[in-house]
Amino acid sequence: MSTLSYRPPERAFLGPEGAAARPEEAAALVIPFPLEATVTYGRGTARGPEAIIAASPELEFFDETLGHEPCRAFGIATLETPQVAAPVAAAVDQAAALVSQALDAGHLPLVLGGEHALTAGAVRPFAERYRDLAVLQFDAHADLRDVYLGEPYSHACAMRRVLDAGHVRLVAVGLRNISADELAFAERSRDRISLHWARTRANWDPAEIVAPLAGRPLYVSFDVDAFDASLMPATGTPEPGGLFWDDAMAVLEAAAAVATVVGADIVELAPIDGLHSCDFTGAKLAYRLLGLALTGPDNAQPPS
Repeated sequence: MSTLSYRPPERAFLGPEGAAARPEEAAALVIPFPLEATVTYGRGTARGPEAIIAASPELEFFDETLGHEPCRAFGIATLETPQVAAPVAAAVDQAAALVSQALDAGHLPLVLGGEHALTAGAVRPFAERYRDLAVLQFDAHADLRDVYLGEPYSHACAMRRVLDAGHVRLVAVGLRNISADELAFAERSRDRISLHWARTRANWDPAEIVAPLAGRPLYVSFDVDAFDASLMPATGTPEPGGLFWDDAMAVLEAAAAVATVVGADIVELAPIDGLHSCDFTGAKLAYRLLGLALTGPDNAQPPS
């Protein structure tokens, strides 16, 4: 029997009109995980999950790119917010356990952070289940440091910890900040890591970017600082020169057309009081990501 603690629809992602009435039967499960332990600049990621959930009832449930209402077609439930463990290594283990329980219960999990450190745990159950797992990372930063400020589970080490599983393939898009050590590691690991810089996006071919993901089970990790700082100032390290909505959606939609999205996270939203657009953007991103994942490769029916 599942030990998951589901929220009632009135407090769930999409609210009472959009949340699954029978959460245990929902295809997708939103997991709020307000980890804030290793942030090093702006703070506030612990408030990110609730801000996204609070904004989500304002979404239009019909997705114009998919041609249907994903919440009606598949069902989306929401987990009660856990008390996040400490230290950060314990929190990472806790995230892994929650995602594993969601998978055992038959849900596709979407983790709402919280800082990016949680991804090391959220990906772990997938790496254990799939020998050909790929990760698609949207991010301003490579997050490939082995240790940062003495902490191997820092948010700056998120993708390095994911790659500790030697069979995982990584494609990262939107980058515009990397250290010399990270770049050297990526160069040594070209068979496993593909980096795509935001400054070159005018020449991006989404089909070419996602080619290494084709036919694989895919985990999507979306750090909201992948977006340009003018679109997403509500994050701890807002970076200029980033992606805009259509840039990111082109890559995400191309990936969902060639790979099977099995799980995802959205991290690093640090809400700014009174700036609703960022919370709403996070909610729309979550709904679009779930819609693409649940619809599956090549099954979308967008309106003409």
